[in-house]
Amino acid sequence: MAREQVDVDGSGIDYEAVFHALPGAVALLTPDLVYLDVNESFLEASGRTRGQIIGRYLFDVFPDNPADPAATGMRNLRASLERVAATAEPDTMAVQRYDVEDPDGSGLWQERYWSPVNVPVLAADGSVALLLHRVEEVTELIRARGGPSGRDRAAQVLEAELYTRARELQAVNERLRRTHAREREVAVHLQESLLPAPHPLGHHQAAVRYRPAIVALNVCGDWYDLVDQPGRTAVAVGDVVGSGLRAAGVMGQLRSALSAASRVAEGPAQALEVLGLYARDIDGAESTTAVSVFIDWNSGTLTYSSAGHPPPLLCHPDGTVTFLDQATDPPLGARPEHTRRPEEQLAFAAGSTLVLYTDGLIERRREDIDVGLGRLADALVRHRTAGPEVLADALLAELIPAGGITDDTALVILRL
Repeated sequence: MAREQVDVDGSGIDYEAVFHALPGAVALLTPDLVYLDVNESFLEASGRTRGQIIGRYLFDVFPDNPADPAATGMRNLRASLERVAATAEPDTMAVQRYDVEDPDGSGLWQERYWSPVNVPVLAADGSVALLLHRVEEVTELIRARGGPSGRDRAAQVLEAELYTRARELQAVNERLRRTHAREREVAVHLQESLLPAPHPLGHHQAAVRYRPAIVALNVCGDWYDLVDQPGRTAVAVGDVVGSGLRAAGVMGQLRSALSAASRVAEGPAQALEVLGLYARDIDGAESTTAVSVFIDWNSGTLTYSSAGHPPPLLCHPDGTVTFLDQATDPPLGARPEHTRRPEEQLAFAAGSTLVLYTDGLIERRREDIDVGLGRLADALVRHRTAGPEVLADALLAELIPAGGITDDTALVILRL
């Protein structure tokens, strides 16, 4: 039956045909482990028809061999697939013995060996939409028959060694996964303790978001801060170079220092000057970028200063956007001697929206930063009437690629 061509990205490529033509055996499963599709190589390797597979639960189609009480193939495969669904991370399994029943209903089982890889397919919001299960049969390699008389001694040693090493590798991988899970838990708690919890700003609406890079431990050097005082709110974001626990530690020190300075400084420039002096004594703080905006609610003005950070955006009620880029200075520690930092001021109208962010939201490899800034401004204008919480989610959904971000992202939105 001819397949209808699916042109997803305008390239004219029939990705369904590509999937079915892949030389390796590949299956697509739901997160509940129900078959959605398999390619021709999978059907050939498994000895099944599409009607025997599609729409059925994986382990109803391929259960363990009931005659083998030591069979672990089903348990190991289920654990791997459930791990991929829960973590959205690929998982390469060790070689598995996973016998397959003859499809003719004879009740005979074939001894088979497989090398599986399981990969998440992400939806636009970053959740796991599908599981891609790629399997390569290595039965002949394991058997390595030496001739008409059966396996020779060398082939038997090879099989035993390979199977034993595969089991050892799987055990090591499981220990590493448990260790990584503990590290992630520690990292999450550390990040939560370093970043302030969102709190009401009087009758003003605000939303904050933090997204770690896909390769990070959920901690990084990006931060945000809001300091609310009578008649004035100071909001800031910053970005320490690097990622991981060390960058997070530096971030925690700088965020606390800027938060304290913002409570007593006359304006954002002075607050960043104090932060710059403090950063000179912090190993790893060099080249940190930060931007601070002081909001005077009584006069309806914004005063801002930037230390090498991407410019905040002010979206006016009529949909025009102003980039706060007129008071930009080098990052912290970039100058050998202390100098005063610039600051600028502009008025805002009630109903305007202020957006501060870190570069993970806009920067892409091999792309000019102005393209990312334009993309952010366009999305902000289209969603400007939404409340800060809805607006924050909309911006992240549109600007963060489906495969995740390679740099951390902090986002602060205030309705003025």
